[in-house]
Amino acid sequence: MITDPHISGHPIVFASLGFLKMCGYSKDEVIGKNGRMFQGPRTDRKSVMEIREAIREERAIQISLLNYRKDGEPNWILFHLSPVFNKEDGGVIHFVAVLVPITPKSRNFENGVGRNGCGLDENGSRVREIVFGSCRREMCSDSVAVLDRVQGLDSFEDSNNRGLDAEESIKASDLVKQKAATAINNILSILIHHSEPTGRLVCGKRGNSIRMGSLGSSLNISLGRIKQSFVLTDPHSHDMPIVYASDAFLNLTGYTRHEVLDRNCRFLNGPNTDAKTISQIRESIRSEQACSVRILNYRKDGGSFWNLLHISPVRNATGRIAFYVGVQIEEGGCKNEEVRGLSPEMRQRGVVGAVKVAVRSLSMGAGSSKS
Repeated sequence: MITDPHISGHPIVFASLGFLKMCGYSKDEVIGKNGRMFQGPRTDRKSVMEIREAIREERAIQISLLNYRKDGEPNWILFHLSPVFNKEDGGVIHFVAVLVPITPKSRNFENGVGRNGCGLDENGSRVREIVFGSCRREMCSDSVAVLDRVQGLDSFEDSNNRGLDAEESIKASDLVKQKAATAINNILSILIHHSEPTGRLVCGKRGNSIRMGSLGSSLNISLGRIKQSFVLTDPHSHDMPIVYASDAFLNLTGYTRHEVLDRNCRFLNGPNTDAKTISQIRESIRSEQACSVRILNYRKDGGSFWNLLHISPVRNATGRIAFYVGVQIEEGGCKNEEVRGLSPEMRQRGVVGAVKVAVRSLSMGAGSSKS
């Protein structure tokens, strides 16, 4: 199955023959739909949120998941998702996912590896991997055809896991997990190979030369609607680099976006910036608390300005801190807003609220708009 995160609703645009046999749907019933169609009443919401969050953060995830067939029967699977990046700019082109059925045999089976690294059940049958993926049109349709012909990916043997308790938390064996990872690597190799003639090379990981903190296009669009000066920083990357800077921030500081991204905000500090204020900011981040300070910052041209800075953690829909937002207001530069009743504090709270809505909405809706 192929999904395209760049199309509204993140629809399926290709489904392998094996997947169609596994879920019981026809190709016409699957194409154009979102992957949530396979979820049901006992699908764990937390697991779904973890998958959506991985998509929002454009990273791989491997997780056990209860899906449902067309006939309503539950189907426990190991879901392994991995993004595929444009090698030139590091943007996500598509997501590839492998679904391996989890059966009593596959959970307890510890011996035997078949051809191409696939485990065998007690009858010597191969346990088939089912492929989900999403290929951009520029990847060329040939790669899709090849994926549908790859041995082990174009057929599905009934895993007969209908007897598994849908409410039981099922875990895959290490062997099943390794098979899923191997299948992902094989698929990525195919996609990379078939991207070469197109001139739009893809890769399974962002290179070191690519901005690791780049955000997904949907979140960039949402943040771009906020017209105040602010930045987002990534607390999970070394030195908390800036991963988003608003146009108003660039106008305030005089820097270009290229000069700002991937840098820690300390470049705004200068010789007369108060060290105690910097320590106050660091302590608020360490304690995961919001803070407001008045700090002397410097523009690119060397000119200084008093910055009414508000910093706040931004949590995703699972409660995990995804970013820190820093909202800057130049002291003395907001009189018009104050006349209209918008104090600096109100403006800052408005920006923080808008950023939180954008981040949480994206992570909650990733299954319908991005993953």
